[in-house]
Amino acid sequence: MVRVLTEFGMGTSLRRRDYTQAATRGVQDALWHNSINIAELFGFPKEAMQILLEVGVQQPDAVDVDALTQVFPYGQVEVVVKKGGLDVPRPDGEPTVIANVAISVSFAMEKA
Repeated sequence: MVRVLTEFGMGTSLRRRDYTQAATRGVQDALWHNSINIAELFGFPKEAMQILLEVGVQQPDAVDVDALTQVFPYGQVEVVVKKGGLDVPRPDGEPTVIANVAISVSFAMEKA
């Protein structure tokens, strides 16, 4: 596999302490701010994309991995959730959740 693209994003859950929502918003932040047609550039079908989604949140076990894979319209998605991100304290006791994401896209091809 050869990685050809990495995108970064950040998402939040302001009041609900929803780690999946924060991660989903991070994925959307990374995806929705570009229009890179990488598959077509290399002559591959979009389904051939190998996508590695790495998510950092303070409570990795609270993230619904299946929900994150549904954000991607195509490609073969692998999700890795790690401790990271940030929980920002709020006066009411429930933190604002911040998730950081990295999306790497690879294809099975020879290196030049």
